[in-house]
Formats: sequence, structure tokens, C-alpha cells
Amino acid sequence: MPAGDRRVDAVVVGAGHNGLVAACHLARAGLAVEVVERDQVLGGAVSTVERWPGVRVDRGSSAHVIVRHSGVVEELDLAAHGLRYVDCDPWGFAPAPVPGDPGPDGRPLVFSVDLDATCASIAAACGADDADAYRRFVGVWGPRSRAVVDSFGRQPTPLGLVRAFWPLGAPTGGAPRTPGGDLAVDFLGSGDALLDRWFTSERLKAALAWFGAQSGPPMSEPGTAAMVAWVALLHDTPPGHPVGGSGGLTEALRRRLESDGGRVTLGDGAARLLVEDGRVAGVETGSGRRISAPVVVAACHVLATRDLAGEHAPPALAGAAPPVGNGFGLVLRCLTDALPAYPGVDPAVSAQGLQLLCTDRAQLAAAHGDWLAGRLPREPVPLAMSFSASDDTLAPPGQHVVTVWGQWYPYDLADGGDWDALADAEAARLVAAVDRFAPGFADSVQQVYVQTPLLLERELSLLRGNVMHVEMGLASMFAFRPTPALSGYRVPGLPGLYLAGASTHPGGGVSGNSGRTAARAVLADRRPLARARTRVRAVAGRLRAAR
Repeated sequence: MPAGDRRVDAVVVGAGHNGLVAACHLARAGLAVEVVERDQVLGGAVSTVERWPGVRVDRGSSAHVIVRHSGVVEELDLAAHGLRYVDCDPWGFAPAPVPGDPGPDGRPLVFSVDLDATCASIAAACGADDADAYRRFVGVWGPRSRAVVDSFGRQPTPLGLVRAFWPLGAPTGGAPRTPGGDLAVDFLGSGDALLDRWFTSERLKAALAWFGAQSGPPMSEPGTAAMVAWVALLHDTPPGHPVGGSGGLTEALRRRLESDGGRVTLGDGAARLLVEDGRVAGVETGSGRRISAPVVVAACHVLATRDLAGEHAPPALAGAAPPVGNGFGLVLRCLTDALPAYPGVDPAVSAQGLQLLCTDRAQLAAAHGDWLAGRLPREPVPLAMSFSASDDTLAPPGQHVVTVWGQWYPYDLADGGDWDALADAEAARLVAAVDRFAPGFADSVQQVYVQTPLLLERELSLLRGNVMHVEMGLASMFAFRPTPALSGYRVPGLPGLYLAGASTHPGGGVSGNSGRTAARAVLADRRPLARARTRVRAVAGRLRAAR
């Protein structure tokens, strides 16, 4: 074997969190594993860098939600490898309407792990009826959302879905039936319809809809009810932010992998798949290094996997055309000299979690309509996060890191606009949208790093700026993700090639589910081979003994 070349049991393409989770599970099972990544930074969209001197800034995700419910952190014992989460509690904050806006002024909504405290906040801001309805909502949707968590951790087969959702055929724990709907209607219906059945206050519905919309689709789309109802689980375990930044998760995964003998190579990603006799034989990296392996786990975009396979891509992969969409959002990473200050609210309350700066779902509908038309949002809708309030490792004293997320910004603009030319102006509009709720925020901003949809593609290899890889609508979830032919994590027609990452079930977000399920598929396929080898050795042993 030429110098620099290597032979392993499995190569993982991509050092994002799903790729690292897959590698950890394979290494724990005793396989020799190497992860190759073309970026110089570990973690893909779950990474943190020193953006300004002494200031640590996330490149992609910041608040981790699903991974705190998936069991991945505990299974891999990542706490023993340096991962420590700071709970976001309160996990959600929605300010009172700005004076002069339509509708009465009111108190902010504060969503805490403590359900009683949350209901008290809802009662003060929206009325006792909605507070009582919210308590019932959590009772009904808690078991349902746990079933969703369970389904996310399995291959999206009919049997797996039945196993996850069969116990929900009747109301759970004495909870009343959902007003105006049954199980199928609720899960297949829209988030907006679900909210309208349960609540009366538009402020409450807007806050919950904005939370649910973080998955991508507007809450008017069918099948989005479960995205809203995820809030029911946050009263058990809230979102969290790793100490030192989002990359704390992937750094812990790397340490876990290396403790089991695995290896990560940065700055030298896979350039093409090696194929021999119709099956995967490894990868060749950008530097020309060849890594021989009978298994390749492609934890990158499914269309990047197609390109790696090249002429060897079988029809299921060569013809894959999942809906990638036209961008997703725009992100501002702000260095400030103060936290966002909402009138009459202690920053210790507002700064801990997701600042849901939306008081009417019409704002969300308008922004999504502009996105569909290829326009910039006429009224940007922000979500702010400021985890430096609870993690002093992110910025020096007297400074803060504030992330501002604006959703539904098109990658391709209908008027042919140039994102490089538009970035600063759009950043200013999004900062102003936060300042409207938190007066003085704009003056506190000292530096801004703008991640347009185009920059998200350049920096994080997120095709067309879609942080979910593939659209998260009902038609591209579960057994339809990324396509029906590729939904089993294997590539039909090319043995040895497996898929992982946000392109596969259960989709985008930080969960680790896809990487774990891909690893399970690899190990399940190796078991018959291992048994066959055992039988061959046993027969050979008997033959030797008979001589």
C-alpha cells in the first residue's frame, strides 16, 4: 500500500455531528474508523470558532433541542468526554406587543421548565382560559411528542412507526380528547389548525407557531402540528447550549471517538468513492490519499454523495432529486456591549433561551409569502439568542454574543439581487427588528458577522443555504426522506455505501439520530457476514481435527 494510504473497516465522510455519532457507534463496536472532512473546522454546522479576539461564536446551531431527548449524549457518555450543557430556563420568551401595535398591550410570555410558572405567565398575559388550555395541551401532547422522539430514533419503516404511535390510540393519563380532533387529524393537520383548536390568544399562538416554524415549513402546512407540540417536552428537558459554544458537542464526540481508537482528519475530505466489483471499496481524498474500506458512511448532503459516486452512482442515487428549496434564513452573529433589554423585563429572564420576537402569525405568513415569491421579507421576523448571559467562556467581561435568526430569506432572489451586496443592509433591517422590541439593542452592537443564504452554502456546505439539507415538509419526511428509494440509509445498487446526515430521516436539527441509525444499519449488515465467517472457521477447524 502506498505511503499515506490506509485500510480501515469504515470511512465516514463529513465531520458534522451525525457523522461523528455514526463513527463513535462503529468504533465502540470494535471497527477501525476514520472520519474525513474537507473543512479545517470540526463539526460542520455544529461548530464554534473565535470570530473576534477572545470571542467564541457558533457557526451554525446554537440551541440544542432534540439531541437532549434522543439519548445519544447518554449512550456515548459524552459528559465523561467534556460535554456540559447549560439549561435554557426559561427556554422561551415572547415580549409584550410594542405600544401602538394593533391589539392591547400586555405582559411578556415566559416559558419555563416549571409548568406552573409557565401557566401563571400565560394567565397574566393571555387569560386564565388559555393557561388552563396550555396545561391540558402539555398533558395530551407530552406522550405524543415522546412517541415522535421514539420514531426519530428508528428507521422510518411502517413497523417502526406503528411501534412508536400504537400506544397513542386512546387518550393518555386521563387527559381529555383533543378539542375538535383525533390522533390522525392532529398529526396530519397544520400547526395553525392545532393552535386554533386549543387557544384563543393570538399572542400565545404566535409564540408557539414561531417556535414550531424553526423546523422550516410555515405552520399553515399539513403535518406541522407535531413541530408546534414539541414544546410539551421542554417542561421535562429544555433546550441547552454547550459550555464554550455549540461545538462543545462535536469536540466531545471527537474525544469519544479517539478514545475508542477512531481518527478524524480535517482539511482533506473525500473527493471520490472507490468502487471495485460493484461495491464500495473506500474513498480517495482531495490530497490523493486512498483509504480502503468495505463501508463508507456519507454523512454529507445526499447530492454531494451523488457527486462522490460519479459514474458509479446507481439509478436510485443518480436520479435523486429531493426538494432542496430556495434558501432558509439569514443569521447575524453580533458582538454587543449589552444584552437585549426588553422594557420591564429582567435580562436574567429574557436572555436564557429563545427570544421569540413575533406577536402575530400574520407576520410569519407574510414573511413566508415573500420567500415563496423570491423576495426579501418586507417585515423581518427575528429570533434572538444570547447565551453569553449564562456562559462566560463565550466573551470577555462587558461583552456579549447575540445571535439573531431571520427565517425565510431566499437564496435566489427573483429580481436577481446579489447577496454579497445586500448583506449589510439586510443585517441592519434585522437588527432594527430586534431593536423595535428591545430599544437600544442597535446601539449596543459593536461587530456583526452576517451569514446570508449564500455564505451558509460557502462556509458550511449547506446547499442553497438550506440548513435542513432537504425541505422538512410532510412530503419529504419519514420514508420519503430524502427519497423513498434512499430512505433506508443504504444505497440500493451500491453495497457498502450508507447515508447519514440531515438529508436523511429524521432531518435537520441537532439530534444525532441519523448518525446512530446509519451505524446500526452498518452493524446489522455485518452480523450475517460475521456469522458466516464463524461457520467457515468452525468447518475448517473440524477438517483440521479430522486429518
